Amino acid sequence: MTYEELLKEADSMGLIVKEKPLQSGDGRIFDNKIAIRKDIPTQTEKACVLAEELGHHCTSSGNIIDQNIVFNRQQELRARMYGYNLNVGLIGIAKAFEAGCRNLYEMAEFLSVTEEYLKNAIECYRKKYGVFVAVDNYLIYFEPQLSVAKINSL
Repeated sequence: MTYEELLKEADSMGLIVKEKPLQSGDGRIFDNKIAIRKDIPTQTEKACVLAEELGHHCTSSGNIIDQNIVFNRQQELRARMYGYNLNVGLIGIAKAFEAGCRNLYEMAEFLSVTEEYLKNAIECYRKKYGVFVAVDNYLIYFEPQLSVAKINSL
């Protein structure tokens, strides 16, 4: 999803998103307010941050800043996965394949995310699903490298 689409999504959830100077981190959520670091250079990067903050809204509770606490790390991972599913998703990977994307740069452009964000999403999916996963009429392989195969129906 683009930054504009995510802003609309946040609004539909009753959240207020403001771009502000932040002392640390790229995004923060408190109650129904999300702050995105004002000097993030691109809309694409802001979309990656906002997706995760929406994930925090939908999956986290309380102050989870101390990542030395296992429960907080688990909540952080859930929020990150929520963001990956919003901006990338298994179906997004398959659609990128169908659109002719053949490398990470092209896929990231197609999905409106940064290459680093896409790499992190793919790694997260690999950890969750293992070597491959079937979704709709596709097999998405994470090892030895990312590849997608369309399953022909009989």
